[in-house]
Amino acid sequence: MSDFRAARDLLLNADYATARRDFRWPRAEEFNWALDWFDGVLAAETPQAAALTIVSPGGRVSYTFAELSARSNRVANWLHEQGVRRGDRVLLMLGNQTELWESLLAAMKLGAVIIPATTLLTAKDIGERLERGGVAHVIANAADAGKFGAGEFTRIAVGDAYGWLPYHEAYESDEHFTPDAPTRAQDTLLLYFTSGTTSQPKLVEHTHASYPAGHLSTMFWIGLRPGDVHLNVSSPGWAKHAWSNVFAPWNAGATVLIHNYERFSARALLEVLRDERVTTFCAPPTVWRMLIQEDLAAWKLPLRTAVAAGEPLNPEIIDQVAKAWGITIRDGYGQTETTAQIGNVPDEPVKPGSMGRPLPGYDIVLVDPISGEPGDDGEICLPLDPRPLGLMAGYVGGTGEAMRDGFYHTGDVATRDQDGYITYVGRTDDVFKASDYRISPFELESVLLEHPAVAEAAVVPAPDPVRLSVPKAYVMLAPGYEAGADTARSIFEHCRRELAPYKRVRRLEFADLPKTISGKIRRVELRVREPQGEYREEEFNL
Repeated sequence: MSDFRAARDLLLNADYATARRDFRWPRAEEFNWALDWFDGVLAAETPQAAALTIVSPGGRVSYTFAELSARSNRVANWLHEQGVRRGDRVLLMLGNQTELWESLLAAMKLGAVIIPATTLLTAKDIGERLERGGVAHVIANAADAGKFGAGEFTRIAVGDAYGWLPYHEAYESDEHFTPDAPTRAQDTLLLYFTSGTTSQPKLVEHTHASYPAGHLSTMFWIGLRPGDVHLNVSSPGWAKHAWSNVFAPWNAGATVLIHNYERFSARALLEVLRDERVTTFCAPPTVWRMLIQEDLAAWKLPLRTAVAAGEPLNPEIIDQVAKAWGITIRDGYGQTETTAQIGNVPDEPVKPGSMGRPLPGYDIVLVDPISGEPGDDGEICLPLDPRPLGLMAGYVGGTGEAMRDGFYHTGDVATRDQDGYITYVGRTDDVFKASDYRISPFELESVLLEHPAVAEAAVVPAPDPVRLSVPKAYVMLAPGYEAGADTARSIFEHCRRELAPYKRVRRLEFADLPKTISGKIRRVELRVREPQGEYREEEFNL
């Protein structure tokens, strides 16, 4: 515990160079973040500070660290009465509601294994997770109870559901909790199903150390401080929710602010940022793309800093926000399998298009996918000796090719410049060749987004008899623009001006983009889609 606090305090007060030089991952044989840190430090030393605030269409609720500590103790005691034991696997399928954070802390205190799940899952998805995850207990909203079929697991419902135990009975339990045994730092804490952009979801295992303590790097990247009000736009069930709605802000002693909406509205989000005096803000590029459709300059916000994660952030968005608010959105990089690995950190120069530099605790090696040699162009890899604390324990069922040759292989390709800044190129599956030139979809998509008609874009290879393949863009239009030849011509002309001839988009189709339920574009689907209403550059004699 003392190592964790010392590492955290160093990052709160260090600049980038000092943090890179002096930071060491905390190492402990025993560690339970909910008991040792949340209860033992945050609730004990800052009991009246706001821990969690949820703003919903129906109202606003807020809890201090002391209140949330006591509430989660009651839930932990009640869950134990219902048979939840250390090592049991608990599927947690709740929205952005108080019970989610209570259950997370309670399960952690018990030493149970948490399997977060989004409420968007279908009955088929849930059945797969129950089986593959070896689930013994389920906590879900009553409205979702019908998605769960037959099975031998404890059923706990928030709300009234026939045959399910009522969650609200937990509040009658004792608010003082005593663990049955110490928690080993390497015990399993979380099992995450990945979002599956290119294949079936993998089951990622994290420990009581790898995510709670591992997210010290994420805290540093975001620039969180004690007393901050931090708003992160993310859905429960995905790793990013734990990144920025649990571990990173509470590592810093900041308030987790939740904007709980039924239907996303950029204007409503801006109102929450203003009214709740948010100081630090994180959102995926999809949300940033929606925000810049508003007149951002008309909104005077108290933001100190803002970041983006989930997918690479296009330079056009950074420019528009900087002009409106005088804040540079700082990009960062990590995975479900890790905490934040790379980032543009506060008070350091930001290079347009770059994800930043390696964060404290992470060494980044770019490995050539063919030769296996390290260099300044290749797959992002993490050395396994020493092993970074924020790296997963592994995939359930085996790590396969992910851990080999002394590295963890991310599957993402990047380049590094002379100053150490790393720029994302694409997934190893997404980068393709056209006329023997290597093409990065992300680079072309960034140029497409500079055109006012383009709200979102995805670039994939299309077969070509001469060039082997050519870049094809799937474009979702911004409000006020119509799909047709005139719009296609305008986009082609823009690409012709901004891209070298070998990179230019040659084919274009207006379409909705297929996405995972976590919001990531599934280019793998677009690569096999048959053309529908396709436009070709040569048709316009540009």
